[in-house]
Amino acid sequence: MADADGHPDVEEYDLSSVLAALADTNRRKVVAQLYYEPQGTEQFCSVFGMPWAPSTRTHHFRVLRKAGLIWQRDVGNGRMTKLRRGDMEQAFPGLLDAILAADRTGHPAEPATR
Repeated sequence: MADADGHPDVEEYDLSSVLAALADTNRRKVVAQLYYEPQGTEQFCSVFGMPWAPSTRTHHFRVLRKAGLIWQRDVGNGRMTKLRRGDMEQAFPGLLDAILAADRTGHPAEPATR
């Protein structure tokens, strides 16, 4: 059962919701940026440099969160975001790898070690 912030359990993941969340180029860039960081890395929402007004940013991060792609927690007056890579791999093995490998919108260079 999803928690109060809308983080679904792995058993609740829906492929259509995940693909819809990743269909947006900017949301995909957020996921890519987290994907190419060491596993477990958390970032404030503001560091992603998306061209979104605060209310729009809230919407896009909610879409990612409700699809199960990210985990967010409140820290002071901001939110920390991390990729739910392990959960995604459990629910849909290889999906993130395949989507990000096929993404032609550009993403950060993959680190030498991951």
